[in-house]
Amino acid sequence: MTRCEFAYDDGAYVLGALAPAERAAYERHLSGCASCRESVAEIAVLPGLLGRLDPAGLEQILPPPAPPRVPALLDEARRRRRRQRSADRRRYALTTLAAAGLALVVGVGTAVVLPRPVTPPPKAQGTPGPQVSMVAMRPVAAAGPVHADIGLVGTKWGTRVTMRCGYDARTSYGKAYPFRLVAHGPNGATEQIGSWLAAPGDDLSFTGNTRFTDAELASVELQKADGTPLLTYAVP
Repeated sequence: MTRCEFAYDDGAYVLGALAPAERAAYERHLSGCASCRESVAEIAVLPGLLGRLDPAGLEQILPPPAPPRVPALLDEARRRRRRQRSADRRRYALTTLAAAGLALVVGVGTAVVLPRPVTPPPKAQGTPGPQVSMVAMRPVAAAGPVHADIGLVGTKWGTRVTMRCGYDARTSYGKAYPFRLVAHGPNGATEQIGSWLAAPGDDLSFTGNTRFTDAELASVELQKADGTPLLTYAVP
């Protein structure tokens, strides 16, 4: 589980040790983080309880106080928060660079609505593309207004997905309807490969990518915009 970047600020916030800008940022964060709100609620009574103590009475029953630890604890919390934010920024930068490089090498998923009939795009002379074996996707329930064939090609970075989809001319969905293609991976993980808007009678040629490798990819599902599955292909 990803640790909240403000996880160490609850004590400093309750004790009023945050700088004005940090306090404002933490209060904005509290509105959307139940975990931090619970942490603040648990220790919010401490300042009031500490205020009721009688220093003179405590001196008679307590040993001499050790050097105060609150400043050290606050400094350690700030150091951890800075390290966590620095690590998060590094991970974000590396992920962004990797995604940009992947997009330059393999291209991002694209969908193009074509008029009937579908004509295969011309190949560049001397550079024939790989042959993709296409199989029909299976209807999830009763026959719907969409039919599609799908082909999968494993790569070192995941799986390239090719799909040819037809939206029947006679359908109860109306003039146009949004669809999406979703990959299902291990442990219930999912990833949207692409989405598009098609009208009755349209044919669609789609090529996209998923991070799931051929060993991880469990199935590919064509869904309505609300998540209702229409067609599926179980990867053997």
